[in-house]
Amino acid sequence: MKHLSAILAVMIFTAFFYSGTAQAGAPFVTAEGVGGVGFNPLAYPAFTPGEEGFRIGPVEIAKPRLGAFYVNLNDTNGGIDWTTIGIATAFNKRFEVSFGYEVLGIGVMPTDTHKYNFGAKLLLLEENAFGTSFLPAVSLGTVYKRTTTPFTSVSPRDNDGFDVYLVATKLITQLPMPLLISAGVLSTQGHVNGVAGFDHKRTEVFFGNIDLFPLSWLAVGYELKMGPDYGSYKDSDYWDMHIAWFVNKSLTLAAAYTGAGDRHQTKTLGLGGGLMLSAQYAF
Repeated sequence: MKHLSAILAVMIFTAFFYSGTAQAGAPFVTAEGVGGVGFNPLAYPAFTPGEEGFRIGPVEIAKPRLGAFYVNLNDTNGGIDWTTIGIATAFNKRFEVSFGYEVLGIGVMPTDTHKYNFGAKLLLLEENAFGTSFLPAVSLGTVYKRTTTPFTSVSPRDNDGFDVYLVATKLITQLPMPLLISAGVLSTQGHVNGVAGFDHKRTEVFFGNIDLFPLSWLAVGYELKMGPDYGSYKDSDYWDMHIAWFVNKSLTLAAAYTGAGDRHQTKTLGLGGGLMLSAQYAF
C-alpha cells in the first residue's frame, strides 16, 4: 500500500517537471470517482464541452475521465496513506456514471481498508438555460458505497450505505478572471465519508467550492465539506486549499493542503491535516 502511494507521488511530480504548456478542462474526478473537484461533486456531468463521444444509435457516450489521488495524513493514528482511483463518463451529456476505489493504510490498523463507490448523476438544469447568462447548472446525484474493515468501533454502524446530493455550479466569466462557484446539500450516512462505516441514521450537510482561474492553465481554489452530526458522533468538517495546473487538454495535475479536523477532539472524529496530490486525465 505505501509503495503504491510512493509510486503515485513520483509519477505526479515527474509529469509536473517534464510536461509542456497547457489549457483548462473540467470537471475532474473526486476522491470517490464522481465528476467534481477533491471532496465535492460539481453539477457538470463528466464530459469535455465541444468534444464528441462514442455514438451507439441515439446514445452518445463521453470519453471517460480518470482521476487518482494520494493523501498523506501523518499526524494521526500512526499515519494514514490514502490512495484512490476513479473513472467517470456521461451519456448524452446529461447522465453521469462513475466508479471509485479507495485504499487506506492506517498505522494503527493491521490491514488496509478498502472502499468501493458507485455513482450516478443527472443534470436537471443546464448552465445558462433559457438563453440566460446567470442560471447555474443543477444536478441530482447519488453514490452507493461499500467499505471493508472500517477502522472505528462507533456504533450502530453498517458496512454499506448511500449518499444523495443536490448541487448547483456556475462559471462566472464576466469578471476580470473566470470564477467557478459551486454549492450543494448532501444527505449521508457515512462516517469519514464511509471509510469508518455507515450510521443507521441519515443527516444533511452543506458543501461548497470556489475556484479562480488567473491564467488559462492555472486554477487556485478552496473547498469545504461539513461533517455530518449523528448525535453521539460527528465527523470533522473537511476543507482544502488547492492549486491545479492544466498541463494540456487531457492532463491536469493538482496539489493541496487538506484539513480533516483535530484528532484530539472527543465527540468529533478528526484525521488531522496533510498533503493531497492528484493527477487527472481526460481521454
